[in-house]
Formats: sequence, C-alpha cells, structure tokens
Amino acid sequence: MKSNVEFAILAPVPAEHLESGIAVSVEQGFVAFGSLKWDFFPKVNELRGDEPVPVLIYPSAEEDQPNLTYVIKWVGWYVGHVKSDIGAHPEGTKHRPPSTESYEGDRAGYWAVYWHVAELKQLATEDYRPISSLQSEKTGKFWKAGTPPRGPVIVQRPTWI
Repeated sequence: MKSNVEFAILAPVPAEHLESGIAVSVEQGFVAFGSLKWDFFPKVNELRGDEPVPVLIYPSAEEDQPNLTYVIKWVGWYVGHVKSDIGAHPEGTKHRPPSTESYEGDRAGYWAVYWHVAELKQLATEDYRPISSLQSEKTGKFWKAGTPPRGPVIVQRPTWI
C-alpha cells in the first residue's frame, strides 16, 4: 500500500491478537482492534483524507520477556474506524482477531471504537525497531525507551515505512 501522509500511528496491541489477526486481515481485507480513544481516530481521519496511514505496532504483552521491550514488531495500514455498537464491532466478529473470543468483556460494552488495519504483518527480526527511534508528532522529540504511549498516538513517519 502506498501513502503520501507524513505521519504514522504508533500503537500497542496484545501479541495474541496480532498473531490471530493476520488471517483476518488477509481474508476480510482488514482486522479491527478495539480502543477507548474515541476522539483520536476522527482527528487522524481529518489529517489523512483518503490516504492510508502507516501503523507501527509494539506488542503490549510479550510472554517471552518479563519486561516489555517496547519494540515495533508489527506494521500495517490504518484504513478507517467505526464506532462500537454497545461495545461490539457493528459487523460482529467478522473483522475481529479470533483470540478476542476468549475475552467476554471484549464484546460487552468495553470498546468505544474499532480501528481497522489492512495488510497486518510481522516484521523480520532484523527489521524490529525500538519505539525510542520514533519522534513525537507534537514535540519532535524521540520517545523515551521505557515510556511507551498509552494507546495509539501520532508520530512522525519514519523513512523505513
């Protein structure tokens, strides 16, 4: 996918939902992740117009490491969002990672919006990037290594995506 936007979205997503979301992204065209940041995605849509936005994802839970390393291991393209229907995605589980079925609260009034990611893929190990290599869109400063954002944020688009 190509895009001319000069920003990207940095976001945490649980590793299990990323792994099970790949097939959904391929089969359905996008995978839907839940968020409580109902006001964030309309702002992104104003900035992007009709362009897709690069998404840089770090796993928010890593079983293989007791301390989170805050490393971007997944990428995709933000292609839109929808408001939840009393917490559920309006199209049911069609676009949701199958791993979310294990969490009853996931569909029971918890999420405010669902953001859609197309072409979700895991990076090769040699292409992993620390979030500290990214610059904040607001301040232009690099992220501190041990202080990840809480939920999705806009960052300056890195040259590698």
